[in-house]
Amino acid sequence: MSLVHLANTCSHLQNASRARLGLTSIPDTKFHLALMLALQNSGFISSVVRGGAEPPPSHKLLTHPTSSDPAHPIEPVTRHNISSRRLWLGLKYWNSEPVLEKMSLVSKPTRRIWMDTSGLTKLVLGKNSGYVKGLTRTGECMYVSTDRGILEARECVERKLGGMLICRVR
Repeated sequence: MSLVHLANTCSHLQNASRARLGLTSIPDTKFHLALMLALQNSGFISSVVRGGAEPPPSHKLLTHPTSSDPAHPIEPVTRHNISSRRLWLGLKYWNSEPVLEKMSLVSKPTRRIWMDTSGLTKLVLGKNSGYVKGLTRTGECMYVSTDRGILEARECVERKLGGMLICRVR
């Protein structure tokens, strides 16, 4: 997991939503995919589609592509195209405002922040834990990398899991 690439992804998504783009792409990695699926589950982005350098057709953004569909097969990953694979993300807007306003890293590449359940509980309740500020704004989420995957902080508190703080989104 490279937090340097994640910092670039955070700023890219923030800038793309400010520029009012409907579709944008980021490099396809397992970590990015897990985080983008967590963002989609929270409602910050509308769709996540794996593809190549060209954007996927719009019907693939609306439905889940299957490998058994002969008209629209899924492109297999080979050693020749693995470096050009992208994750295509559909961005959401509500009342002419971007749903994803700000996305910033909590852990930095030089300073990773690990937190247990009691520290995450303080953050979720809006209190500071260490030098990490609590979640005080409506709709603000913090994502945590756990041994069960990437989860939102409230989910971690419910499941009594700790982990490394990744980013906060509002």
